[in-house]
Amino acid sequence: MAAEELLTAGAAAGRRRPAAFLDRDGVINVDHGYTYRIEDFAFIDGVLDAAAALAQLGFALVVVTNQAGIGRGMYTEADFARLSAWMRERFAAAGAPLDGVYHCPHHPSLALGALRTACACRKPAPGMLLAAAGDLGLDLAGSVIFGDKCDDLRAGAAAGVGLRVLLGKDGLAVPTQDCADDGDTRHGAGGGGGPDNGAGEGRAGGLVTGRYASLAQALADPALHARLQSSPQASLQASPQAPPAAGAPTAGPVVRAP
Repeated sequence: MAAEELLTAGAAAGRRRPAAFLDRDGVINVDHGYTYRIEDFAFIDGVLDAAAALAQLGFALVVVTNQAGIGRGMYTEADFARLSAWMRERFAAAGAPLDGVYHCPHHPSLALGALRTACACRKPAPGMLLAAAGDLGLDLAGSVIFGDKCDDLRAGAAAGVGLRVLLGKDGLAVPTQDCADDGDTRHGAGGGGGPDNGAGEGRAGGLVTGRYASLAQALADPALHARLQSSPQASLQASPQAPPAAGAPTAGPVVRAP
């Protein structure tokens, strides 16, 4: 049975759906620093096609992004919502509709007023992922997160996300930053990426499942693609769980995490 057919059958039975959580700046678009204008937003090569491939595998697509620029007064919630609405249109046109866009406007020391707080939503805290799981009825263990920082993957691990993939910033090179404090071991310089680079990555308990230059490179890897392909089937064949509460959004507007 195709992933799309399993997804339909699973939804009818009230089973939870796996998600592909995507960081935004540096993963979806080139990170120019506090991007909030459409004219400054540049998609990383291949990201829309890769997102469409994830959707075809049966994953809900959910953006989870720290946006401390709001808290610091650099731009407004309305600015962020305007850019996000445009971004969602681009994803939908590429066959990769976003099921949710979650953002955290807080910062513990640099934000202004009430937004200066040690919140539960700013990554590496898992609040945005947990909110999405509740809103959208997601199977976190069967999900995957793609981020360009160790803190993205730490948020995934704290939320119980099964696969955690580290990408290079702006899709330029396989990342080499050290996440060793979380049980990750870097591969040697010049490694080609993959779910196991010969240095223990991908093992049980490790923070990093694999490293790739970009989302497009990750989806092009046969080994990771096979693991992703099995995830929706595994979650949709699992025991039924309670569906989301009545009125919970399935493809709603930009959501600010609590």
